Amino acid sequence: MMLLQVGGALPTSAWELITTSSGMTKAVMAVLIVFSVVSWFIIVLKWVQFRGVRKQGDRFFDALERTSRLEDAYHAVMKLPPSPYGRLLREGVNFFSELRPGALKEEKGTEGAALSATQLEVLRMVLAKEVGAERDLMARFITWLATIGSVSPLLGLLGTVIGVMDAFIGIAAGGSGNISAVAPGVAEALVTTVLGLAVAIPAVIAYNLFVSRLNVFTGEMEGFAQEIVGTMAREGRI
Repeated sequence: MMLLQVGGALPTSAWELITTSSGMTKAVMAVLIVFSVVSWFIIVLKWVQFRGVRKQGDRFFDALERTSRLEDAYHAVMKLPPSPYGRLLREGVNFFSELRPGALKEEKGTEGAALSATQLEVLRMVLAKEVGAERDLMARFITWLATIGSVSPLLGLLGTVIGVMDAFIGIAAGGSGNISAVAPGVAEALVTTVLGLAVAIPAVIAYNLFVSRLNVFTGEMEGFAQEIVGTMAREGRI
């Protein structure tokens, strides 16, 4: 049952409404606070991750532009710290080297056995698989933001409904229906709705932002995969 008074006086602040709320309402607020902590942890984590990958990409492509041959590019970027772009290049080059051992050391335009249509398709599949793996790695935990953003308002509404029910039960038991008896109970019930929205809004904004950045990242990786195949074709290696 909800307490409408503190030491005989009506609650005069939001904090008093929280401290005098029912156990069920406090449980809902505790869950929402946990959701908020998890949400902000994910937001900071993904922000740092995306920012780091952006810096790695800039450094990677700067090193790539200073080379003229695929073999030189491979050795140059392998000296850089690990990055999704470097792993994609390594995966493609290593698979190509397995199909045509020593082909990367051939001079541009050197005649050699070209890849069959099946081998070329498999090479594209290997690159696509690596792109998908890197995308999944970057997308990790992002869906939790969507879950928190959609569930938090519902939990807040649940707490509000429970609070209103308790308020009316208390009013019916006390036999008083004046505004001074109703207002504290309704105000307390609305606290969970406010908290639910406060948790959901940053989570939804961050989710949309990170999904947009993830799509940009995936597009860059897919474009780079096509560029790897195009460079091999331009140098007469496939």
